[in-house]
Amino acid sequence: MTKPEIDFPDGPPPAEIEVIDLVEGDGDAAERGSTVEVHYLGVDYESGEEFDSSWSRGETIRFPLRSLIEGWQIGIPGMRTGGRRKLIVPPAQAYGNAAGHPLAGKTLIFIIDLVSVG
Repeated sequence: MTKPEIDFPDGPPPAEIEVIDLVEGDGDAAERGSTVEVHYLGVDYESGEEFDSSWSRGETIRFPLRSLIEGWQIGIPGMRTGGRRKLIVPPAQAYGNAAGHPLAGKTLIFIIDLVSVG
């Protein structure tokens, strides 16, 4: 897959996490305790500004789900390899109101491609 484009959202940010499958995968499914390898793009809901992207670095990233923000721990399980999923994550499931964190208090949009589960 290629780096995703994110359409600018319409309306106010959601109060609850939204999980939207853009492409259904047909490989192994991620589970709550899985280690996953992903490509992802993250943007600020309000401004549309990209704040992070494995695509921009040119390589996937691999990590245990338990070490990620709550929005990813909720939004990735059940996803199958080869799939692409959009997560709209309110502040409470992202970085909360952590003082000094640049993403504190922000609703975030992620497009995640699940490359492998291990």
